[in-house]
Amino acid sequence: MSQVERAVQALQAAFKDKVLSVDEFRDETTVKLDRDVILDACKLLHDDEALQYDFLAALTAVDYWPQEPRFTVVYQLYSIPKRVFLGLGVPLQSESAEIDTVESVYANANWHEREIFDLFGITFKGHTDLRRILMPKDWEGHPLRKDYPLGYEEVQFSFNFDEIDDRKPYAKE
Repeated sequence: MSQVERAVQALQAAFKDKVLSVDEFRDETTVKLDRDVILDACKLLHDDEALQYDFLAALTAVDYWPQEPRFTVVYQLYSIPKRVFLGLGVPLQSESAEIDTVESVYANANWHEREIFDLFGITFKGHTDLRRILMPKDWEGHPLRKDYPLGYEEVQFSFNFDEIDDRKPYAKE
């Protein structure tokens, strides 16, 4: 039995129906969990001597707007002694985009969770310092949400120069 299979079995034994699915794609395994058990799942994977997932390699989110559940928070855990990755995914509804922090298990989650809060608007309950990290304090909205307006400027070429130049907001004299 592989290290990943042991981890999946440990999660299924501990959390039963809170394990929503186990997906394998290109030799990578992702376990989808209910949001209520993410902290306990991380503690189990981190503290169990047979598993030793002792490093949070990545933590991010995905926006599947307009479908529900809209967001998935994605954790990439790595076992340094066993040299193996395991992914965890937690689906969240848009009206309740809130999940427990895993800061107490993985200290580097602090920055990752702040980034997700800033760019996606997902709240991490129990976080020690949940505030914007990339955008200015007074910024409105969350730029990585799919319903966020792009606000780009059309590229100016020789064939459309006059049309775009007419719309540019030049200073008035």
